[in-house]
Amino acid sequence: MVQSHPDKVDEVVEVIRASIIPALQQQHGYHGLLVLTDRQTGKTTSITLWETEADVQAGESSGFYQQQVSKVVPFVTAPPSREIYEAPIVQF
Repeated sequence: MVQSHPDKVDEVVEVIRASIIPALQQQHGYHGLLVLTDRQTGKTTSITLWETEADVQAGESSGFYQQQVSKVVPFVTAPPSREIYEAPIVQF
């Protein structure tokens, strides 16, 4: 989740669309992305879907995750937060 000024939500979404999604599409195990925004508060949450937990961890250990987060840092008002959940039932 990232917190930006409400008037910067469009910029955050554009960075995700133009830069982060193409980078994600090149990652092993990546299956999709859902971006949720609250324009009144400036909160943007993204949910990425991965084949395995190992694929998620590979992005962390390689520095990929930090590289992608750094792309939205110019727009945020608080440090980005990250949570990892298991989805025992996923239908594509």
